Amino acid sequence: MKAKNKTLDRIDLKILRCLQENARISYVDLAAEVGLSTTPCLERVKRLERAEVIRGYQAILDPRALRADLLVFVEISLETQTPAVFDEFRRAVEELPQIQECHLVSGHFDYILKCRIPEMSAYRQLLGDVVLTLPGVKESKSYVVMEEVKENFSLHLPDIDDLEGS
Repeated sequence: MKAKNKTLDRIDLKILRCLQENARISYVDLAAEVGLSTTPCLERVKRLERAEVIRGYQAILDPRALRADLLVFVEISLETQTPAVFDEFRRAVEELPQIQECHLVSGHFDYILKCRIPEMSAYRQLLGDVVLTLPGVKESKSYVVMEEVKENFSLHLPDIDDLEGS
């Protein structure tokens, strides 16, 4: 695990753990938590941001409170697997706010999409009017989530000893 040519150390990992747990923690409290004074702690956070180890901060919203109750995963197969078709598909997907995630995958299909919408009729419209009309789409297969068992936005951070051994 590198931070733009600088290896992450034990303190960097502590900072990352704390920020994943509570990104709104004050720098004074963060510094105390990781055993630094405020200025060196702030400098480390800024370095991790510049190196894009920390890519941003955002609020995690409750989908039910915002009428995005329905979670659907969609497998997408493209007609052809050329760089131009992949690029055109990718650009089109980036414009769609209902699609939270899009991943190019290996296997029997090309992409998997994660969509959040208010209800089944909204999904039917999204699928028919938008997803199936995306550039290069040949077919799709949908999986409607009946129960969300686990959703976690934090990354598992290894212990420093695990990093040094690799």
